[in-house]
Amino acid sequence: MGHMKIIRHMKDRRSANGMLSAAWRRSLSKSLLAWFKLSARDLPWRRTRDLYAIWISEIMLQQTQVATVVPYFERFVRRFPDVESLAAADEHEVLKLWEGLGYYRRARQLHAAAQQIAGEHGGQFPTSIDAVRSLPGIGRYTAGAILSIGLDQRLPILEANTIRVLSRLAAYRGDVNSGAGRQRLWDIAESILPKSDCGAFNQGLMELGSEICTPRSPACNTCPVVALCAAHRKDLVARIPGPTKSKNYQQVTEIAVVIRRGGNVLLRQCQRGERWAGLSKVCSGGQVERPCRSADRRQRARFGRPERGVGESAGHDETWSHPISDYPPRVRSGSCLTARPNREPWR
Repeated sequence: MGHMKIIRHMKDRRSANGMLSAAWRRSLSKSLLAWFKLSARDLPWRRTRDLYAIWISEIMLQQTQVATVVPYFERFVRRFPDVESLAAADEHEVLKLWEGLGYYRRARQLHAAAQQIAGEHGGQFPTSIDAVRSLPGIGRYTAGAILSIGLDQRLPILEANTIRVLSRLAAYRGDVNSGAGRQRLWDIAESILPKSDCGAFNQGLMELGSEICTPRSPACNTCPVVALCAAHRKDLVARIPGPTKSKNYQQVTEIAVVIRRGGNVLLRQCQRGERWAGLSKVCSGGQVERPCRSADRRQRARFGRPERGVGESAGHDETWSHPISDYPPRVRSGSCLTARPNREPWR
């Protein structure tokens, strides 16, 4: 009996503090839903409950801003209005429509998932969480977003915006990228779900993080749930979430040789298993440890000595890099002309 009283006392203390008590959760849900109903942006994927359209939007929105996604989404669903049309498409066409959105693995996984849905679910997007999570490119967050928004299933979500919102609401100062930190936030996200309108509630959390509870200079004076925010009450908003460890990139240098014939440039399509699979690129001589001399030697061994005046003096035309993966390439490019310009056209 004494043990039970201690547990009850601890629960009562947490309720008394306000955070996650039943009254706190009801107030959060009521305030957030009312605000979202009045303030939600009019976005094309919010005008439908079609799981396919919601799925496409969620994949496109990963690491991409809303304003950028809108025209891509509209073009994509106009060309591929359903799972069957996407599954039957050539991957090259899918990648072409994706061109400019970046992170092309998303497009390839989208195409593969459509083919899996066509083969295993008769072309109908699945409605169970396990079936959705079995699809390529779909994790817990994306599955929860699709099914809560489309079917109002009571499933939590956790992404960049809601991580920030929930951390501040709970004044959570732990590392949000650690396993323990993520589990803590998933637990909070699940515990605050209302009994109904879960799709609108989840969208409201994301909208709040995108438009008001921003990483820097959040608009707390216009926040609909500021009275419920523990970070605001403790003057910790600017410090939550805390700084995360910077990512360590492995520096990789590659040789790129631009081969021209007249106004044409020779490109090759990257095969499965290669970086940039499915995309086209100029010829590459592989990775090198000492860029200048190694690049020159390998370039000449594979493609022949560049003609005088075309990339010969420096051994390359330009160097560029882009931190787009764990191994951001640092590319040194050289130019050369084909030795026999009257040969048959490239195919």
